Amino acid sequence: MSPLHQALEEYLAVRRALGFKLREAGSTLRRFVEFAEQKGASFITTELALSWAQQPSEAAPAYWASRLGMVRCFARYCRALDSRTEVPSDGLLPHRFRRKPPYLYSDVEILRLIGAAERLPSRTGLRAATYSTLLGLMAVTGMRTGEPISLDRGDVDLDRGVITLRFTKFDKSRYVPIDSSTQQALEQYQHRRDRLCPDLQIPSFFLSEQGTRVSQWSIERTFVKLSHEIGLREPFDRRGPRLHDLRHSFAVRTILDWYRKGLDVERHLPKLATYLGHTHVKDTYWYLSATPELLQWAVRRLEDTHGEHRS
Repeated sequence: MSPLHQALEEYLAVRRALGFKLREAGSTLRRFVEFAEQKGASFITTELALSWAQQPSEAAPAYWASRLGMVRCFARYCRALDSRTEVPSDGLLPHRFRRKPPYLYSDVEILRLIGAAERLPSRTGLRAATYSTLLGLMAVTGMRTGEPISLDRGDVDLDRGVITLRFTKFDKSRYVPIDSSTQQALEQYQHRRDRLCPDLQIPSFFLSEQGTRVSQWSIERTFVKLSHEIGLREPFDRRGPRLHDLRHSFAVRTILDWYRKGLDVERHLPKLATYLGHTHVKDTYWYLSATPELLQWAVRRLEDTHGEHRS
């Protein structure tokens, strides 16, 4: 094992012990170490890091910046082990992260997505039931894509109307209350699932046609298929409304509803941040400027507030 390879394994072990998952970073940095070894390098230099980070040449600058950032963190660790190590400066390959404008689904579009999922070809009928219920749950709770497919049966308490999400993004867990209509939909799915798969071998709440846990890849792929089918994307479009935009749509609808009811949105935003599992409430504040209608409501509320102070 080369010194760089050994240093990487120690680096990953230390950071994972501190709570970082580093799934993408781990595999990316292993490719960097392989590149360094092919070049005959035994320590990190800025030239080596830049040469690797800017591959492939046709990739977006954001991708290059991300790769260099991972190497930079690793180089800081290696610097303590080998003084020859060079840490690439922060000014190299600069890129400012910009959030993609969210696509806000209308109620009609959500219903069409769910309806198309209900018509998915299925030998037993479980596939259609699983994906239509998954999409509906994401639409009414704003869950991240990986959260509902990670649910075990014990995490869904239909008597109390509470879903427990365990160790989600940033290793946070939280409770998600659901209303009676959502409880009823989940209960119907549960009965159908148990009838079609009476001998369950895994604890997963949502099951694939094969009786296994639904994968991230399969739900993303199915969503793209359904998007093309109902016209959300043109037949050959590789880009368009995303599955994650169901989460954005839920957040924006919630805030708009508060404004229309005359509620104090500033006071309620921390509640929404907790419900969505945001680490910082600033991530929730972003929605105030994410859409023209919400921005107009925010400006109007600000003007009303200043008007009251002046009077």
